[in-house]
Amino acid sequence: MTTSPQDYRGYLDTFDIETVYARLDDAADGYLNAFEACCRRHVRADRGERVALVHEAPDGSVRELSYRELAEQSARLAGYFKAQGLKEGDRIAGMLPRTPELLITVLASWRMGAVYQPLFTAFGPDALEYRLSRASTRLIVIDSANRHKFDDLVDCPPILLVQKPDASADKTHPQDANWQDAIGAKPFEEAPPRQRRDAPFLQMFTSGTVGKPKGVAVPLSALPAFALYMELAIDLRDEDRFWNMADPGWAYGLYYAITGPLSLGATTYFCEAPFDAPGALDFLKRHRITNFAGAPTAYRVMKASGLFDDAAGTLALRVASSAGEPLNTEVVNWVDKALGCTVMDHYGQTETGMTCCNHHALEHPKHVGAMGLPLPGYRLAILDAAYRELPAGEPGVLAVDVARSPSFFFPGYTWQEKDPFMEGYYLTGDVVIQNEDGTYQFAGRDDDIITTSGYRVGPTDVENTVLTHPAVAESAAVGRPDELRGEVIVAYVVLRSGHTPSESLAEEIRQRVRERLSAHAYPRVVEFVTELPKTPSGKIQRFKLRAEAVAATTGE
Repeated sequence: MTTSPQDYRGYLDTFDIETVYARLDDAADGYLNAFEACCRRHVRADRGERVALVHEAPDGSVRELSYRELAEQSARLAGYFKAQGLKEGDRIAGMLPRTPELLITVLASWRMGAVYQPLFTAFGPDALEYRLSRASTRLIVIDSANRHKFDDLVDCPPILLVQKPDASADKTHPQDANWQDAIGAKPFEEAPPRQRRDAPFLQMFTSGTVGKPKGVAVPLSALPAFALYMELAIDLRDEDRFWNMADPGWAYGLYYAITGPLSLGATTYFCEAPFDAPGALDFLKRHRITNFAGAPTAYRVMKASGLFDDAAGTLALRVASSAGEPLNTEVVNWVDKALGCTVMDHYGQTETGMTCCNHHALEHPKHVGAMGLPLPGYRLAILDAAYRELPAGEPGVLAVDVARSPSFFFPGYTWQEKDPFMEGYYLTGDVVIQNEDGTYQFAGRDDDIITTSGYRVGPTDVENTVLTHPAVAESAAVGRPDELRGEVIVAYVVLRSGHTPSESLAEEIRQRVRERLSAHAYPRVVEFVTELPKTPSGKIQRFKLRAEAVAATTGE
C-alpha cells in the first residue's frame, strides 16, 4: 500500500500488471482463486488476526471478524455448499443486508470455485426472477426480511435462510435450510481450486436501455484492477478505517467495499442501518473512519442536513471518494470545509471497473468535476461515429483500447445480448472530452440510462413494469434533473380507453413499480399524456421527453 503520493507518469513508467498478479496470489502458477487472493493468503502471511470486517447492526451492536475467523467460517459454509451438490462454476446468490453473513457467503462461494451473484435487497419479484433464471442460479442465501419476495417465483432455487439466533422457526417455508445448521457443517477441506484467469467469480447484471439487464460474468482477471483502484485512487492504507457506504448488491459496493479492500488485507466497515445524515455522522465519529467512499447523493444528503457544517474538528477523515456521477464545485468545496478532507471523483462501469480517476495516491492534474486520468493498465480513447480517435477538445464516445489495456477484464455480455466492442475498442456509451493536460471531462451519455441516487436504472425495466398495470397502454421512462438525487425517474403514461388520469392512479403505478421491480427504480413522477413521441419506425424518442421533463423543472 502507498504512504505518500507518487507522480502519475513516473508510476506508469514502472507499471507491470504481472507484478500486481504476483502480489494477489503467491502460487505463481498463472492461475488464481478469489478466496486465496482475498483471505487465505493473509492468514498464511501471519496476518490472520487482523480485523477484516467491522459490522455495526441497526441496534448499535458491533461485531468484528478477523481474516482467520472468515477463513474458518467460510470453510464450514463451503462444506455445506458441497454437501448440497454445488460445484465449481455454479452461481450462488446472496440477498442479504450488510452483515457478516454476507461476507461469509461471498468467501465460501469463492472458496469452492463457485460464482457469487449479488441480489440487491430492494429488488422486487420481477427483477429477481429474471436474474435467477438467466444465471441458472443453484442456491440463494437470504434473510427473513426478504424471504417473501420469493414466494411466487417460478422454479425458485433452494433457499438457505438467515434468521436471528433468537428468532422462532419459519413454519411457512419448511423446505428452507437454516443458516445455523449450514454454518455447523463439516468444513470444506479441499484446497481452493486453481482457476484460469478468465474464469468468472462474480455474476453481475447491468442496466439496459433497450432490453432487459445484461449479464456480466466478472473474471478473476478483474482482481488486479480492483486492487489497483483501492491502492491508487482510494489510497487505502494499512492503518485506514475504511467505509464504503455503497450497497454490495451493486457493483461499486461488491467490487470496492468487499473484494478490493480484502485483496489488500485491509479492514472494511459495514453499517447495516439505512443511510441517512444523522446515522452517517454518528458512524463516522464512533468508528473514527479515516477513508470514506460514497455516491454523490450521499454527499448531497449530508450537506443538506446541516449536521456536518462544523464537523471537521470531530472527524478523523483523511480522504473521501465519490463515484456514480460528477460532483459539482459547491459540494467539493463543502467537503473540504465540513469534513476536513479532499474528495475525489472516480468513473467506472460494472463491465470495466473504475477506469478513470482523480487518484488520491498519485500526483497529476486534478479539476473539480473532471474524471481524472486512466487507472494504470487502461488506455482510454475518445471516438467519433466512425470509431476514429479524436484529439483533445472534441467530444466523443469514451472507449477502452482493449489490446493496450492489460487491466481491462470484460469479455463481453454473458448471453450475447449486445456486442459493445467495435474496431478493437470497448464502447462505454458515455460522451467525454479530453482536456489539453490529458485529463477527461464527462460530457453526457449517448444512451438512456438514468442515474438516480447513485443507481443506474435502465428505462426498459421501469416501462415494462408500468405496462403491467391494467390501465396502461404505453409508457416511457426518463430521468429529470434533481438537486438531491441527481435525477428522479419520470414515467410518461398513455392510458387505455375507459381510464381517466388521477393522482390515485398515479400512486398505484408508482407502488406497482416499487413493489415488483425495485424500491430505487420507481417513478417519483407520473405524467399522463395522450401519446408518446416516436420515430417513423415506432421507436420512442426519449430525448424529447427528457427535454420536456427538464423544461417542467426549469421553466425553460
